[in-house]
Amino acid sequence: MVSVAVALVTITLKTWAWWLTGSVGLLSDAIESLVNLASAVFGLTMVTIAERPADEEHPYGHHKAEYFSSGFEGTLIIAAALGIFWTAGHQLLDPQPLESVGLGLGLSVLSSGLNGLLAWVMLRSARKHRSMALQADARHLVTDVWTSAGVVLGIALVGVTGWLWLDALVAMGVALNILREGVHLIKQSSEGLMDGSLEPEVRQTIDQVLEGFAHTRGEAVIIRFDHVNTRKAGQRRFVDLHMHMPASWTLGRAAALRTSVEQALMSAVPGLRATIQLLPSDVEAHFDDPRDLL
Repeated sequence: MVSVAVALVTITLKTWAWWLTGSVGLLSDAIESLVNLASAVFGLTMVTIAERPADEEHPYGHHKAEYFSSGFEGTLIIAAALGIFWTAGHQLLDPQPLESVGLGLGLSVLSSGLNGLLAWVMLRSARKHRSMALQADARHLVTDVWTSAGVVLGIALVGVTGWLWLDALVAMGVALNILREGVHLIKQSSEGLMDGSLEPEVRQTIDQVLEGFAHTRGEAVIIRFDHVNTRKAGQRRFVDLHMHMPASWTLGRAAALRTSVEQALMSAVPGLRATIQLLPSDVEAHFDDPRDLL
């Protein structure tokens, strides 16, 4: 909600700066802020959906809704980049003198400061809550800050050199920068929707917990784990595995150990959901067996 409010303020400031100066670079900056607003509104909607509890139609929850926010934001960024290229191309062929440069740059710097502060707060929140939507919005805001810095530098150079075509050239540079960010966000969103595995450091933590429960007696293996598979869906993390133990154990003893392993895993990795299948030590699961495909 704060992102939406800041986007409205920065759009006003940057549009005012463009109206005062006539700079196509500042116009490109204002267009990107418009994308910020649309992305923030859509992101707020997706975060709200992602917080919904699991139901009959979505037994694993709605956490993946955040990935749609990232993909939508990336698509808007690419569209904005193409529009900036089009506008800058015309300005490059027919450059126009700039007016009220000092005031225009001041407004641009003020809006960049607001975006920079918001991006810092959102990145901290994204890491805390493992939110893809917040991370995508924060990364876009960081890009916006660098974009504004480039625009300010370009307009300052126009004022010093008198080369009006620099304004359009800077706008094209801005378009290339946000185009790169748009492609990155779409790629990241696609990877999330395809159930990617957990980060290597998280998988290492899981392996360390399992090693703490594994047990051997001489050459005999009493407790072991295999077929460990992980995936992530928005804020939620999942691990599925097999736990092998002696066939002579009672079901109650085996279930008690499984509960201990699950609790240890979920304590070590926040937001983790563990699914453990109990198997006797002399039983193996063959997922690649052709009979499994029948």
